[in-house]
Amino acid sequence: MEVVVNAATSVDGKLSTRERRQVRISGEADFDRVDRLRAAADAVLVGVGTVLADDPHLGVKAEQRRVERLRNGRPANPARVVADSRARTPPDATCLNDDAETYLLVSAAAPEDRVERLREAGATVIEAGAERVDLAAALADLEAEGVARLLAEGGGELIYSLFEAGLVDELSVFVGSLVIGGRDAPTLADGEGFVEEFPSLELAAVERVDDGVVLEYRVD
Repeated sequence: MEVVVNAATSVDGKLSTRERRQVRISGEADFDRVDRLRAAADAVLVGVGTVLADDPHLGVKAEQRRVERLRNGRPANPARVVADSRARTPPDATCLNDDAETYLLVSAAAPEDRVERLREAGATVIEAGAERVDLAAALADLEAEGVARLLAEGGGELIYSLFEAGLVDELSVFVGSLVIGGRDAPTLADGEGFVEEFPSLELAAVERVDDGVVLEYRVD
């Protein structure tokens, strides 16, 4: 499986404010770039924090791209995947509507009643890990389901966990022209942080988009 991480950050590397309130960092040109990335993916992955904060749809917005996917024998929208160790995803979350397959990645610690409600809401549940989702095992199960290209869109805890597990192949970051600040504001990669061994990145491309830049990296 190929795993591509995409995110938009402020100049100081923040994803949103300390209140976890969504901030418009990029513009229409970058939204279109993200839509192209989604259209090329078999599935889009987010953490449960993103679902709780933003209730995203995670689908392809441009009708022409959805039509093209159908012509190629693919679903109009990529599958949605939520990493949710404790099954906190609301059963009425937008990503659980029926226009695409939705996978819920949970741990063995997830309460069974919550898991069952999410199954009833249409989610396909993949259990991997004891207390937290074992991303390597869960992604292997997704690959067995036919997911060859996975687009991960955050948040920071999930992105850090993917890097920590050595699962990231490409990183694409839009850096917008604003400063958010705040020691408690979420960053591109939260979690415990690396101390001695750091992921090795190779800068592959730089492109000006809207009033910012897109940095594309390959991950060794």
